[in-house]
Amino acid sequence: MPGDAPLILLIEDDPQIRRFLRPTLAAQGYRLVEATTGNEGLTQAATQPPDVVILDLGLPDIDGLEVTRRLRDWTAVPIVVLSARGQERDKVAALDLGADDYLTKPFGVPELLARLRAALRRSAARAAREPEAVFAVGDLRVDLSARLVSVAGAEVHLTPTEYRVLTTLVRHAGKVATHSFLLKEVWGPPHVQETHYLRVFMAGLRRKLEKDPAQPRYLLTEQGVGYRLAVE
Repeated sequence: MPGDAPLILLIEDDPQIRRFLRPTLAAQGYRLVEATTGNEGLTQAATQPPDVVILDLGLPDIDGLEVTRRLRDWTAVPIVVLSARGQERDKVAALDLGADDYLTKPFGVPELLARLRAALRRSAARAAREPEAVFAVGDLRVDLSARLVSVAGAEVHLTPTEYRVLTTLVRHAGKVATHSFLLKEVWGPPHVQETHYLRVFMAGLRRKLEKDPAQPRYLLTEQGVGYRLAVE
């Protein structure tokens, strides 16, 4: 396998999951390094810096949430949590600590691979540091430098708050943005509990940007957790 193929660090103590993912990831052109404990994973991340981390939360030594916190102390590597914990509070905690994405076991391989591709694209975009970036997916186009939003070539007029919500999602496109994160970014820390603000403005954005607001193509809901801007 080429030495420049993306390197994935899998921190997972379940041997069946590791056995399953080895050929799956290799077939997609990824290199793989494995760790079965949180401490081993932290050491691997420091000695063989990966392009993406796949992280289980239920590790035998330290909790995966603590692994996320420690990684975020020194690296921005994308972290995709893959866990049997399906409670909303676990998802929110992982995402607020800096995880980029969260999948619940059992999981679908196509979805996992799509989330990995999205994480790699975001990482590459951050590395490129293009201040004049234009975000585009499907018919939606957001020109951040021109402050111009369009759908199918037609300009869409947004209120200042709608624009701030949208551009916050653009800056984290493909990643789950929790309710508290969006509220803090757009309205400020005093409003992190005011989730009704988000519902109102997301509904307005969907009416303006989506062909069918009831079945959104771009502005996706992560039930009980937050929102995600589609990247493909």
